[in-house]
Amino acid sequence: MRHLNSGRKLNRTSAHRKALFRNMFLALMRAGRIKTTDAKAKELRRVADRMVTLGKRGDLAARRRAFDFIRSHKLVKQLFDEIAPRFKDRNGGYTRVVKFGFRRGDAAPLSIIEFVGNEAQAQPKKRRRKQPKEGESGEQRAA
Repeated sequence: MRHLNSGRKLNRTSAHRKALFRNMFLALMRAGRIKTTDAKAKELRRVADRMVTLGKRGDLAARRRAFDFIRSHKLVKQLFDEIAPRFKDRNGGYTRVVKFGFRRGDAAPLSIIEFVGNEAQAQPKKRRRKQPKEGESGEQRAA
């Protein structure tokens, strides 16, 4: 029975899972949003929320624990100085997982995981279609 066994194994060893989620979290920090499989996104949500909570604590012990996971002084600084202050009034739920469709090769369900509050970056600008000039009715010009 699976009582009190939380988390997905994802068919990987524990060291491989730790490396996977470290790399995925760093990609999420750099880009703000990433596309991955549904199961990985749901597990990454747990990791990301814990790291943002460490960033909100802001003390030296929290910085050291974050560095133990992130392994980059530059990204630890970004976590504590840029990402965590955005969520100072929010208690948990710092990331959003949105279903995205299915992967072409194996039909694995895909999701986008992003930090909450990235709505301004999320929407690409809509391009207006060029109106045809007067006299052109959509016909091809003779060459």
